Amino acid sequence: QVQLVESGGGTVQAGGSLRLSCIHSGNINSRKSMGWFRQTPGKEREGVARITTSGGAVYYDDSARRRFTISQDNAKNTVYLEMSSLKPEDTAMYYCAAADSWYPTLRASEYKDWGQGTQVTVSS
Repeated sequence: QVQLVESGGGTVQAGGSLRLSCIHSGNINSRKSMGWFRQTPGKEREGVARITTSGGAVYYDDSARRRFTISQDNAKNTVYLEMSSLKPEDTAMYYCAAADSWYPTLRASEYKDWGQGTQVTVSS
């Protein structure tokens, strides 16, 4: 079992930046990749970025590429999502997730463990 706790969300003006954090605990060695997803009411959860826990290979959705950066600090058991040039359409609940495959896509069904989410609101 893996526990994930997100933090760092908030309200920011368009063009601003935020850094989300995801602290993981439990049997994280059984998980090979970590991802960030987001969801707005009435829509499916969409993948933003993912990183392999060993080697740090990253992959981004087109909406996040060039604006968001996923990284990790294994000594702190933390995965980050640095978001810049934020737009109102980035407003969503952001979730951290863990997968037991090395190179999952950004489909939510491929991830086993989920955090409770942290809200990001971007005002225009």
